[in-house]
Amino acid sequence: MILRYLPAKHQKILRLSIPAVINSLLDMLQVITDLIMVGRISAFAVAAVGLGLQSLMFMFAILTLFHVGTSALLSRFVGAERWQRASIGLSTLLRFALLVSLPAAVGWYFFSSHLYDWFGTAPEVAALGRAYVEVLTLMVPFVFVKLVFVSALNAAGDTKTPMKIKIVSIILNVIFNYLLIFGKFGFPQLGVSGAAVGTVLVNILETLVYALLYIRHMTPYMPMWAYSKRLLQRALKVGIPASIERTLTFGSFMLFTAIIAHYGTAVLAGYQIGLRVEGLAFMPGIGFTIAAMALMGQGLGAKKPGQSREDVILVLKYASGLMFFLSFFMIFVPEKIVWLFTDDAQTIKEASLYLRIVGVSQIPLAFNFVLSGALRGAGDTKRTLKINLISLWFVRILPAFGLSWYFHSILLVYLAMISDTFIKAFWLWRTFQKGEWKKIKV
Repeated sequence: MILRYLPAKHQKILRLSIPAVINSLLDMLQVITDLIMVGRISAFAVAAVGLGLQSLMFMFAILTLFHVGTSALLSRFVGAERWQRASIGLSTLLRFALLVSLPAAVGWYFFSSHLYDWFGTAPEVAALGRAYVEVLTLMVPFVFVKLVFVSALNAAGDTKTPMKIKIVSIILNVIFNYLLIFGKFGFPQLGVSGAAVGTVLVNILETLVYALLYIRHMTPYMPMWAYSKRLLQRALKVGIPASIERTLTFGSFMLFTAIIAHYGTAVLAGYQIGLRVEGLAFMPGIGFTIAAMALMGQGLGAKKPGQSREDVILVLKYASGLMFFLSFFMIFVPEKIVWLFTDDAQTIKEASLYLRIVGVSQIPLAFNFVLSGALRGAGDTKRTLKINLISLWFVRILPAFGLSWYFHSILLVYLAMISDTFIKAFWLWRTFQKGEWKKIKV
């Protein structure tokens, strides 16, 4: 394998990063599988599923608490080789995730029934969207528990197991969707609801596999039913600011979507498809972010902050290079990519415009992902909260509202969006360079 001929530090980075990158790509592919397959039904179906998936990100904002808290806490124990303590931490977070997921699922079920009305979408979009999102809420408890398992494995440096599980789940998701959306081989033709049922089934199966591996001692952690209030408090200390940041960020994204919804169904559908395609492009960045978070925590746990910094810089170089390469496809051939989602000419035009604009911001986006992840891995979640929210609101959202109201131009709205990406990247880089994250205790 080529990795053998690289320097040791590059091997370490890539052995951790490559599976995480592939897993992140597959994760996004699993999300957009619903969009691709319902795209052959109608533009209404695309808008309904796209807005439903975006709105479900509020649930993932809560999940950020567990993702960041688990990663920051357990990676330090792994770096210090305190496996007993790490295992107690994992057990504690699994129990807490299950507890939080139940009221979250109930709340989301009732919230989703009003979502499409608030956005003023077409009646056809609202009817399809409610049917889709209400079914998706059934997977919430399984997603919460699964994410803790995945974060714990990533923190221990095992990114291959989540990747292998995700590969199988992608295949199953396509099969379930094909059978249930289109009613093949005697299965009922459920349309948009069938896409939701397929996604729920896949998430249940994934969670069961992780639980089985855990119980059978096939993970680095010892299976137990322990609980530590102190360890939970330590995880929440870094997890809560990250969760607040993600919640407010997604809230602002929904406001941004509300701006776009006023331009009509074609623009909204194009924006939703553009987001999913862009998601495929920046998933490698998120994969490298997972590596940066784990390596930062492990280095600090081993009392080697210099190593942490060196590892993060190397991860950043790889992420920037890969996302720069992918940006060429977004800028020069977006129509060929968008065609996979829909054959509606106006939707293809609107999605292609979005992709060309965001294509020029992929390198600063890599900085945003990796440096935010590294700072969170160090427990510096309050600073990332401040940076992300100030930039998001005062560079993206408020200017977008003003430009849309005064000029009524979707192009200017998109330009405000990528301005936020550039400014945030510069700010995060300055923060990382100052090195105050070395003093933070988790």
